[in-house]
Amino acid sequence: MPLTVAAVTKQDRRSLRSQQMLRDALAAELNAGADLSQVTVAALADRAGLTRRTFYTHYRDIPDFVEQIESDLLADIRALIRNVSAASLAELYARIDDLEPAPGSVELLAYLKAHQGLIGALLGPGGDPAFIKKLTDLARSEISGRMKTGIFPGVLGTFFDYYLSYVVSAEVGVVQRWFETGLAESPETMARVMTVIAFVRPGDLYGMPIEINVPAYGMKLMSLNLKADKAKEETRG
Repeated sequence: MPLTVAAVTKQDRRSLRSQQMLRDALAAELNAGADLSQVTVAALADRAGLTRRTFYTHYRDIPDFVEQIESDLLADIRALIRNVSAASLAELYARIDDLEPAPGSVELLAYLKAHQGLIGALLGPGGDPAFIKKLTDLARSEISGRMKTGIFPGVLGTFFDYYLSYVVSAEVGVVQRWFETGLAESPETMARVMTVIAFVRPGDLYGMPIEINVPAYGMKLMSLNLKADKAKEETRG
């Protein structure tokens, strides 16, 4: 006999509730000191107050469970980062002058805080190092296009690639630090900090900023590399 719409809806709610209970159980296991590699289906089911059969209704095994959790989180985070990366430099400068955070940054950090148990567990010492890599790669892919806007083509290449890695790793590191300190600051405060921190130059905090013509430096560096590569080729010849 086919299920009624009400029955299906009730079943879906029960399914979603079970999955959320298992996610909460994973966060509790990791935050209690367990290592992800040691987490078992039995331990999760027991902590969630569910049966192992319920777990296997939704997931093949622990790796599949973790992969689905991370995919859902990263899909949400990607959309939020995309909103932040849409801002132009002119918009960012105006926001900084008004002591306001970058557009979309408060919403992104509020999402991270709302899911602090699970995200903090994955970012923590017993979590998944691959999650940090996925988060970094996601951020890199979303902001690289915007960061290239307005840059002289000659500066792109190796120098820009490492610069992009530096910026993304720094921002992800700030988020990790925020979690390590118990999310003491509000999303609004952290959004203001992270909007400005990417523009801080060495020496700025000491009143002795280092002035570098970065585009010119990047082009000179690439020129040196090209000369070095050419010299190697001539030597081999």
